[in-house]
Amino acid sequence: MKKSDLFFNVTRLPADFLMLVGAGVATYVLRTRILSAFRPVLFTFNLPLSQYIYLVLFVSILFLAAYAMSGLYSMKIKMGKAEELSKIAIASSAGIMAVIVAIFLRQELFNSRFLVMGYWFLAIIFVFIGRLIIRLIQRYSVSKYGFGTHRVLIVGSDEVANNIGQNIRSDPACGYRIIGQLASPEILEVSDYMHRGLEEIILADSNYPTERIAELVDFCHENHLVFKFVPNLYQTLTSNFSIDIIDKYPIIELKRTPMDGWGKVAKRSLDIVSGVLGLILLSPVLGVFAFAIKWGTEGPVFVKLKRISKNKSFDLYKLRSMVNNAEELKPYLQQFNERSDGPLFKIKEDPRVTSVGRFIRKYRIDELPQFWNILKGDISLVGPRPHQPDEIAKYEKRHRKVLAIKAGATGLAQVSGSSDLPFDREVALDSFYIENWSLLLDLKIAIKTIFKVFKDRSAA
Repeated sequence: MKKSDLFFNVTRLPADFLMLVGAGVATYVLRTRILSAFRPVLFTFNLPLSQYIYLVLFVSILFLAAYAMSGLYSMKIKMGKAEELSKIAIASSAGIMAVIVAIFLRQELFNSRFLVMGYWFLAIIFVFIGRLIIRLIQRYSVSKYGFGTHRVLIVGSDEVANNIGQNIRSDPACGYRIIGQLASPEILEVSDYMHRGLEEIILADSNYPTERIAELVDFCHENHLVFKFVPNLYQTLTSNFSIDIIDKYPIIELKRTPMDGWGKVAKRSLDIVSGVLGLILLSPVLGVFAFAIKWGTEGPVFVKLKRISKNKSFDLYKLRSMVNNAEELKPYLQQFNERSDGPLFKIKEDPRVTSVGRFIRKYRIDELPQFWNILKGDISLVGPRPHQPDEIAKYEKRHRKVLAIKAGATGLAQVSGSSDLPFDREVALDSFYIENWSLLLDLKIAIKTIFKVFKDRSAA
């Protein structure tokens, strides 16, 4: 999914809410200030705006739920303006019917049919206008400033590929920038475009060899590229896909993970909530052990460790559990490494660990500052383990798939075995997590982590 699409899709939700509230206020003003001046009312209307606005807020949320169920916030398929208007009208009708039924069941005399029907009509108009404005802003920001555009390589040379390429070049607001087009390339030819900032590959060749499609998909996954194709080219379509339209051709994106669109928003929301709560609730614990570290050993309380998350380097914060010159001593301890099955370094009885360090490692207290990394967005609450740059440099090609998403403070691999889990098994578990992510899975892993802290002592 293009970054501009994600941003503006997320923007539609609060924009719809504001437009629905605006429709409610406009209906009230029409009823109480304008229409009453031209047409005398039979009943005294005595619902003050301060009470009416609470009713509007509730009904607006009800309408948003109807919009969501009708697919107006779906990120899998892009809608035309006519389809969008029809869905808004149908969903708004369903929402207002629910309001009418509620009034009937409560046996209330609501003495203004205009407020009900006027809100329904203006809601459709206001929401559609709001979405038109968002479309215009999106097109302008993409065409004028290149906001969220993706650099794309088109594979194919037939009529379909040429038409798609021509349409992209003629529409600067489509969100794509073509950096090349190859007829039937070898993987080495495709890799030459990596240094030009390649982000997506669109396969538009109906004659492309089937056995080479999987090779191209693997290349995209290994290099964290988006893979899209014209239908009928690839037979292993899963539920992880989205559809874009270029000219008259549907372009399908095979997703590496369901952690996209609203999934990405939900995961980041969970990270922010957990980061804030973790720092607030556990700050007394951090304070106690920060004092113990400062009192018992020389050196800083916190350490910044270079780690890699989603192919980017960042500083991971921890309470210092080792002597101050631990990294300088590491080369001398390589011969005692107990993780010879992969690129990781691990010594069970590491002589660099201090007495306080053994205790805080035993209960994972040294990892509590990572809630700051979570809040900053360096890592997620749940994800693959963040590894060191020198370890990642030793990764084999098949291992690099775990870099497709942000690393996590905990993860499926961490709760599925002790810290001496074979590296290939760790990669397999992380790959399963990436391909089968859900918010429920994140919550399960987080809960299992809490229990594991008090049961497992492998980190000590």
